[in-house]
Amino acid sequence: MNRYKRLVITEREEISRYLATEASIRQIAQHIDRSPSTISREIKRTEVVKRIYYRAVYAQQRYRRILRQVHHSRKLDKNPKLRETVFYYLSKKWSPEQIAKRLKALYPDDMVMQVSHETIYSYLYVLPRGTLKKEILSCLRRNHIHRRHQKKASRQNSGAIQNYLSIEERPEEVADRILPGHWEGDLIVGRRNASAMGTLVERTTRMTFLVKLKNQDAITVRKAFAEEFRQIPHGLKKTLTYDQGREMAQHKLFTEQTEITVYFAHPRSPWERGTNENTNSLLRQYFPKGTDFSKIPKNRLKEIQDELNDRPRKTLNWLTPHEKFSQLLR
Repeated sequence: MNRYKRLVITEREEISRYLATEASIRQIAQHIDRSPSTISREIKRTEVVKRIYYRAVYAQQRYRRILRQVHHSRKLDKNPKLRETVFYYLSKKWSPEQIAKRLKALYPDDMVMQVSHETIYSYLYVLPRGTLKKEILSCLRRNHIHRRHQKKASRQNSGAIQNYLSIEERPEEVADRILPGHWEGDLIVGRRNASAMGTLVERTTRMTFLVKLKNQDAITVRKAFAEEFRQIPHGLKKTLTYDQGREMAQHKLFTEQTEITVYFAHPRSPWERGTNENTNSLLRQYFPKGTDFSKIPKNRLKEIQDELNDRPRKTLNWLTPHEKFSQLLR
């Protein structure tokens, strides 16, 4: 029994032939001198609806495809330095594609330290079950994270915003992303709307600032945002695009203090602040729904802020927001 560690094409052809005659798994196993469990697993792996649909050629192709994936993923097993580097960036919430592009930039002439994002994914998913696999996979951005439109609508109250400038009045240069200094802002709200964190994102460089808030009222938000912008050079703070949340009711005073003109998006139109919406979805890796932001100290917010700004972005040709923003300061 079990003369081969894995089935070969001739055995798969026999399985296909006997399944067509509606032979049982035990009869097939006896004929090809294999364990019944081996035959059963082989059929299940091909995911056919009925056994009679099993085909040897397709099963063999699937086996070779998996074998290639495993072979490539072993590159990380054979190269501890590469594996440790990949794991380090995964712990920083980088995606496999970001890691692959960054390694190519860091080691342009060293193929040993380069790896494709497909190989990283393959390696992670063939890891044996355990704490390490669970920890590493938790760093991946598995699914698209949907915004909580209904909860957000509860704080969108155009009646609280007076004498505001509509996004339709915003200069064309903002939409074109030609010149830096144009920002988008928002709040990420915690459990039961009891706490919140402010987010400010520069549209051209994707530079992000996380703002600690004691409350969500207009005075607190206005002061906290103004304080955050104090560290930004004058030439890099021109406009701020925001939704019609009540926390920006003091936008006129904010503009007087910062010289930043505030433009308001239309109600329930998150795509008009797409950069900020995308950034908030990335931040959900760190702050899942139900987070109590009042319990997160400011220094921790800044650690996560730096981590996010040190992740390479495809839209920045795989540079980081920190690198792009630093270029503007030279």
